[in-house]
Amino acid sequence: MKNIHPSAVIEQGAILGENVVIEPYAYIGKNVKLGNNVTIKQGARVLAHTSIGNNSTIFSYAIVGDIPQDISYKKDEIISGVNIGKNSIIREFVTINSGTQKANGFTTIGDNAFIMAYCHIAHDCILGNNIILANNATLAGHVELGDYVIVGGLTPIHQFVKVGEGCMIAGASALSQDIVPFCLAEGNRASIRSLNLVGIRRRFDKDEVERLNKAYKFLFNKGNIKENAQELLEKNLSENVNKMCQFILETKRGIPIYKRKNNG
Repeated sequence: MKNIHPSAVIEQGAILGENVVIEPYAYIGKNVKLGNNVTIKQGARVLAHTSIGNNSTIFSYAIVGDIPQDISYKKDEIISGVNIGKNSIIREFVTINSGTQKANGFTTIGDNAFIMAYCHIAHDCILGNNIILANNATLAGHVELGDYVIVGGLTPIHQFVKVGEGCMIAGASALSQDIVPFCLAEGNRASIRSLNLVGIRRRFDKDEVERLNKAYKFLFNKGNIKENAQELLEKNLSENVNKMCQFILETKRGIPIYKRKNNG
Protein backbone atom coordinates (compact mmCIF):
# COMPACT_ATOMS: atom_id res chain seq x y z
CA MET A 1 0.00 0.00 0.00
CA LYS A 2 1.25 3.45 -0.95
CA ASN A 3 -0.27 6.82 -0.02
CA ILE A 4 0.77 9.19 -2.82
CA HIS A 5 -0.82 12.58 -3.30
CA PRO A 6 -1.92 13.31 -6.89
CA SER A 7 0.21 16.47 -7.03
CA ALA A 8 3.44 14.64 -6.20
CA VAL A 9 5.84 13.98 -9.09
CA ILE A 10 7.37 10.51 -9.21
CA GLU A 11 9.53 9.84 -12.23
CA GLN A 12 9.27 6.50 -13.97
CA GLY A 13 11.94 4.15 -12.65
CA ALA A 14 11.78 5.18 -9.00
CA ILE A 15 11.45 2.23 -6.62
CA LEU A 16 9.04 2.65 -3.72
CA GLY A 17 8.79 0.27 -0.77
CA GLU A 18 5.68 -0.75 1.11
CA ASN A 19 3.57 1.81 3.01
CA VAL A 20 5.39 4.77 1.49
CA VAL A 21 3.75 8.18 2.02
CA ILE A 22 4.46 10.98 -0.46
CA GLU A 23 2.76 14.27 0.33
CA PRO A 24 1.67 17.13 -2.01
CA TYR A 25 4.20 18.63 -4.42
CA ALA A 26 7.03 16.32 -3.41
CA TYR A 27 9.41 15.25 -6.18
CA ILE A 28 11.03 11.81 -6.52
CA GLY A 29 13.66 11.28 -9.23
CA LYS A 30 13.81 8.29 -11.58
CA ASN A 31 16.80 6.63 -9.87
CA VAL A 32 15.59 7.01 -6.29
CA LYS A 33 14.92 4.05 -4.03
CA LEU A 34 12.66 4.47 -0.99
CA GLY A 35 12.47 1.77 1.67
CA ASN A 36 9.40 0.58 3.52
CA ASN A 37 7.41 3.06 5.63
CA VAL A 38 9.30 6.07 4.28
CA THR A 39 7.52 9.42 4.37
CA ILE A 40 8.38 12.27 1.99
CA LYS A 41 6.63 15.38 3.22
CA GLN A 42 5.20 18.31 1.28
CA GLY A 43 7.57 19.95 -1.19
CA ALA A 44 10.62 17.79 -0.43
CA ARG A 45 12.84 16.67 -3.32
CA VAL A 46 14.81 13.42 -3.57
CA LEU A 47 17.12 13.20 -6.57
CA ALA A 48 19.95 11.27 -8.27
CA HIS A 49 20.77 7.67 -7.31
CA THR A 50 19.59 8.22 -3.75
CA SER A 51 18.40 5.50 -1.40
CA ILE A 52 16.53 6.09 1.85
CA GLY A 53 16.22 3.32 4.44
CA ASN A 54 13.11 1.93 6.08
CA ASN A 55 11.07 4.06 8.51
CA SER A 56 12.79 7.32 7.56
CA THR A 57 11.13 10.72 7.09
CA ILE A 58 12.19 13.58 4.83
CA PHE A 59 10.47 16.77 5.97
CA SER A 60 9.14 19.65 3.88
CA TYR A 61 11.46 21.42 1.46
CA ALA A 62 14.49 19.32 2.23
CA ILE A 63 16.57 18.54 -0.88
CA VAL A 64 18.43 15.23 -0.91
CA GLY A 65 20.73 14.22 -3.74
CA ASP A 66 21.05 17.41 -5.78
CA ILE A 67 24.40 18.12 -7.46
CA PRO A 68 27.32 19.17 -5.24
CA GLN A 69 28.40 22.76 -4.73
CA ASP A 70 31.78 21.97 -6.26
CA ILE A 71 33.03 24.01 -9.22
CA SER A 72 34.99 21.01 -10.53
CA TYR A 73 31.92 18.75 -10.61
CA LYS A 74 31.03 17.43 -14.05
CA LYS A 75 27.44 16.35 -14.40
CA ASP A 76 26.78 12.76 -15.48
CA GLU A 77 30.46 11.85 -15.27
CA ILE A 78 29.70 9.25 -12.59
CA ILE A 79 26.75 7.64 -10.88
CA SER A 80 26.19 9.74 -7.78
CA GLY A 81 23.70 10.25 -5.01
CA VAL A 82 23.07 9.94 -1.29
CA ASN A 83 22.65 6.82 0.85
CA ILE A 84 20.64 7.31 4.05
CA GLY A 85 20.10 4.49 6.55
CA LYS A 86 16.95 3.38 8.32
CA ASN A 87 15.01 5.24 11.04
CA SER A 88 16.46 8.59 9.98
CA ILE A 89 14.83 12.02 10.31
CA ILE A 90 15.77 14.81 7.91
CA ARG A 91 14.03 18.02 8.95
CA GLU A 92 12.87 21.10 7.03
CA PHE A 93 15.13 22.80 4.46
CA VAL A 94 18.06 20.43 4.98
CA THR A 95 20.33 20.07 1.93
CA ILE A 96 22.33 16.89 1.38
CA ASN A 97 24.44 16.92 -1.80
CA SER A 98 25.46 14.00 -3.98
CA GLY A 99 29.02 12.74 -4.04
CA THR A 100 31.67 13.45 -6.68
CA GLN A 101 34.22 11.65 -8.80
CA LYS A 102 36.85 12.55 -6.17
CA ALA A 103 35.33 9.91 -3.88
CA ASN A 104 32.97 7.04 -4.69
CA GLY A 105 30.13 9.22 -5.91
CA PHE A 106 28.01 9.00 -2.79
CA THR A 107 27.38 10.97 0.36
CA THR A 108 26.57 8.49 3.12
CA ILE A 109 24.54 8.75 6.32
CA GLY A 110 24.04 5.77 8.65
CA ASP A 111 21.02 4.59 10.63
CA ASN A 112 19.07 6.64 13.19
CA ALA A 113 20.28 10.03 11.98
CA PHE A 114 18.54 13.14 13.32
CA ILE A 115 19.36 16.09 11.08
CA MET A 116 17.61 19.24 12.26
CA ALA A 117 16.29 22.11 10.14
CA TYR A 118 18.54 24.08 7.78
CA CYS A 119 21.58 21.81 8.13
CA HIS A 120 23.86 21.31 5.13
CA ILE A 121 25.78 18.11 4.38
CA ALA A 122 28.11 18.58 1.43
CA HIS A 123 29.40 16.14 -1.18
CA ASP A 124 31.28 12.99 -0.18
CA CYS A 125 30.61 13.30 3.54
CA ILE A 126 30.49 10.04 5.50
CA LEU A 127 28.34 10.02 8.63
CA GLY A 128 28.05 7.03 10.96
CA ASN A 129 25.08 5.74 12.92
CA ASN A 130 23.13 7.70 15.56
CA ILE A 131 24.34 11.12 14.38
CA ILE A 132 22.65 14.31 15.60
CA LEU A 133 23.17 17.63 13.80
CA ALA A 134 21.43 20.58 15.48
CA ASN A 135 19.93 23.45 13.48
CA ASN A 136 22.20 25.11 10.90
CA ALA A 137 25.16 22.79 11.42
CA THR A 138 27.18 22.90 8.19
CA LEU A 139 29.47 20.16 6.91
CA ALA A 140 31.86 20.93 4.06
CA GLY A 141 32.94 18.30 1.54
CA HIS A 142 34.55 15.01 2.61
CA VAL A 143 33.84 15.49 6.33
CA GLU A 144 33.66 12.23 8.31
CA LEU A 145 31.67 11.80 11.52
CA GLY A 146 31.93 8.62 13.59
CA ASP A 147 29.01 6.90 15.30
CA TYR A 148 27.17 8.81 18.04
CA VAL A 149 28.61 12.21 17.12
CA ILE A 150 26.58 15.29 18.09
CA VAL A 151 27.21 18.64 16.40
CA GLY A 152 25.68 21.73 17.99
CA GLY A 153 23.73 24.34 16.09
CA LEU A 154 25.38 27.01 13.94
CA THR A 155 28.63 25.04 13.79
CA PRO A 156 30.58 24.80 10.51
CA ILE A 157 33.06 21.96 9.94
CA HIS A 158 35.94 22.43 7.48
CA GLN A 159 36.37 20.08 4.52
CA PHE A 160 38.21 16.78 5.14
CA VAL A 161 37.89 17.08 8.93
CA LYS A 162 37.30 13.83 10.82
CA VAL A 163 35.35 13.70 14.07
CA GLY A 164 35.78 10.46 15.99
CA GLU A 165 33.12 8.27 17.50
CA GLY A 166 31.17 9.60 20.45
CA CYS A 167 32.28 13.22 20.18
CA MET A 168 30.32 16.32 21.08
CA ILE A 169 30.97 19.55 19.15
CA ALA A 170 29.48 22.51 21.00
CA GLY A 171 27.10 24.91 19.32
CA ALA A 172 28.41 28.03 17.57
CA SER A 173 31.89 26.52 17.28
CA ALA A 174 34.01 26.47 14.11
CA LEU A 175 35.90 23.24 13.58
CA SER A 176 38.95 22.99 11.30
CA GLN A 177 40.93 20.06 12.76
CA ASP A 178 40.28 16.45 13.72
CA ILE A 179 38.63 15.57 17.04
CA VAL A 180 39.69 12.44 18.93
CA PRO A 181 36.93 9.89 19.71
CA PHE A 182 34.88 10.41 22.88
CA CYS A 183 36.00 14.03 23.32
CA LEU A 184 34.16 17.34 23.63
CA ALA A 185 35.32 20.30 21.54
CA GLU A 186 34.21 23.92 21.50
CA GLY A 187 35.31 27.39 20.46
CA ASN A 188 36.26 29.32 17.36
CA ARG A 189 38.51 27.73 16.30
CA ALA A 190 37.30 24.70 18.21
CA SER A 191 39.69 22.77 20.43
CA ILE A 192 39.34 19.70 22.62
CA ARG A 193 38.28 20.71 26.13
CA SER A 194 37.47 17.42 27.88
CA LEU A 195 36.03 13.98 27.48
CA ASN A 196 32.40 13.85 26.39
CA LEU A 197 31.51 12.43 29.79
CA VAL A 198 27.76 12.70 29.35
CA GLY A 199 27.92 10.71 26.12
CA ILE A 200 30.24 7.95 27.32
CA ARG A 201 28.35 7.48 30.60
CA ARG A 202 25.21 6.81 28.58
CA ARG A 203 26.93 4.09 26.56
CA PHE A 204 29.57 2.43 28.72
CA ASP A 205 29.88 0.92 32.19
CA LYS A 206 31.70 2.62 35.05
CA ASP A 207 34.97 0.72 34.50
CA GLU A 208 35.16 1.70 30.83
CA VAL A 209 34.42 5.33 31.64
CA GLU A 210 37.30 5.27 34.11
CA ARG A 211 39.65 3.73 31.53
CA LEU A 212 38.74 6.41 29.00
CA ASN A 213 39.20 9.13 31.60
CA LYS A 214 42.68 7.90 32.54
CA ALA A 215 43.60 7.54 28.86
CA TYR A 216 42.47 11.11 28.14
CA LYS A 217 44.62 12.50 30.95
CA PHE A 218 47.65 10.51 29.80
CA LEU A 219 47.24 11.57 26.17
CA PHE A 220 46.63 15.28 26.68
CA ASN A 221 48.21 16.41 29.94
CA LYS A 222 51.88 16.48 28.93
CA GLY A 223 54.41 15.40 26.35
CA ASN A 224 53.97 14.68 22.64
CA ILE A 225 50.45 13.48 21.92
CA LYS A 226 51.50 11.05 19.18
CA GLU A 227 54.22 9.53 21.33
CA ASN A 228 51.72 9.20 24.16
CA ALA A 229 49.22 7.54 21.83
CA GLN A 230 51.78 5.01 20.61
CA GLU A 231 52.78 4.13 24.18
CA LEU A 232 49.17 3.75 25.29
CA LEU A 233 48.23 1.70 22.23
CA GLU A 234 50.88 -0.86 23.08
CA LYS A 235 49.26 -1.39 26.50
CA ASN A 236 45.98 -2.47 24.81
CA LEU A 237 43.79 -1.25 27.68
CA SER A 238 40.48 -1.49 25.80
CA GLU A 239 39.02 -1.30 22.32
CA ASN A 240 37.77 2.24 22.92
CA VAL A 241 41.10 3.49 24.28
CA ASN A 242 42.76 1.96 21.22
CA LYS A 243 40.34 3.88 19.00
CA MET A 244 41.51 7.14 20.57
CA CYS A 245 45.17 6.25 20.11
CA GLN A 246 44.83 5.02 16.53
CA PHE A 247 42.90 8.15 15.57
CA ILE A 248 45.68 10.38 16.90
CA LEU A 249 48.34 8.42 15.03
CA GLU A 250 46.41 8.63 11.74
CA THR A 251 45.25 12.26 11.81
CA LYS A 252 46.10 14.36 8.77
CA ARG A 253 44.70 17.74 9.86
CA GLY A 254 46.09 17.66 13.38
CA ILE A 255 44.49 17.61 16.81
CA PRO A 256 43.42 20.98 18.31
CA ILE A 257 44.54 20.82 21.95
CA TYR A 258 43.15 23.51 24.22
CA LYS A 259 45.79 25.76 25.78
CA ARG A 260 44.73 27.71 28.80
CA LYS A 261 45.66 31.38 28.82
CA ASN A 262 48.12 32.51 31.45
CA ASN A 263 46.48 35.48 33.17
CA GLY A 264 49.38 35.97 35.53
